[in-house]
Amino acid sequence: MKGVILAGGTASRLYPLTKITNKHLLPVYNKPMIYYPIESLIKAGIKDIMIVSGKGHAGDFLELLGSGQKFGARFSYAVQEEAGGIAQALDLTKDFVDNEKVVVYLGDNILQDDISEAVKEFKQVTMGARIFLKKVENPEAYGVAIINENKIEKIIEKPEKFISDMAVIGVYMYDNQVWDIIKTLKPSGRGELEITDVNNFYIKQGTMSYSTIKGWWGDCGESIDTWLQANNLVAETNNQKIISKSSMQIIKDTTHEVIKETLKIIREDTPQIVKDEYANLKSKNALSASLNEKNEKTIYESLQQEDSNKTLKNIYQKPLLDENVPLMDDMEILPNDDLEEYYSK
Repeated sequence: MKGVILAGGTASRLYPLTKITNKHLLPVYNKPMIYYPIESLIKAGIKDIMIVSGKGHAGDFLELLGSGQKFGARFSYAVQEEAGGIAQALDLTKDFVDNEKVVVYLGDNILQDDISEAVKEFKQVTMGARIFLKKVENPEAYGVAIINENKIEKIIEKPEKFISDMAVIGVYMYDNQVWDIIKTLKPSGRGELEITDVNNFYIKQGTMSYSTIKGWWGDCGESIDTWLQANNLVAETNNQKIISKSSMQIIKDTTHEVIKETLKIIREDTPQIVKDEYANLKSKNALSASLNEKNEKTIYESLQQEDSNKTLKNIYQKPLLDENVPLMDDMEILPNDDLEEYYSK
């Protein structure tokens, strides 16, 4: 399965930020925008990727991304000579994709969700297409899907009246029919080959499926405001990960300290507890009658060892956070050893 990232267009809605550069090279928080679709595809196991850009900045992409080696991927490049629509740009990748299935990613789209499972499922189907939907507050700005009984009936591009709030986001999966479908398309009113027409073909064919995005979706190319919003969403998510990681380390360190102190207390207190229990048992006539001077010591030592093991296992049966800490069944009870050596063992 191949990946295609479309990174062309004039990006007039982001002007003047795009006066001297391609919008997909603009930063989103701490990375160039195009890094996000690249990382999403690679995470989904797609490492053969073609990047389609406009002719004005093709060299900038090559300079930034290179062969793809530093990403653990293989990059190819194509140039869209003039704006002709998403479907026209996709058609430039036909030889690269060959007869394989393809994931098409608009380079200004950033998803919080992992698409790996959807990619895995699409690999199993024999034919068809798959798109991603997200509920939005401003559906008039997007192509929206009309859904009936969990099936998409039609996609309408930027409807003037409300018909649905499920926007079609910029990630699409196609089988090798897509090249023949593109050949049948006619330019829209704005003179472009529309990807919505491709998707509606699959819908009429009955082979279109979809996934609903649960996390946030950043459409960086819609406006300056949406680009800013995407920056904030990525920053917030990254900071939450940092805080979460720090919190887990604190919990882990604290837990280990608690365990060490607990083991110390058990080592110091268990002998007296065992002696008390032994004295109580010995006071019973049944036990007293059966004990003699020889087996008293044996039973006492056995009881002490058994009680220590039982107490420790109840308190620390298995590691809570660190999988490298052994189970108590694998640890020897050595109450007279140094605590640090005892704990590490």
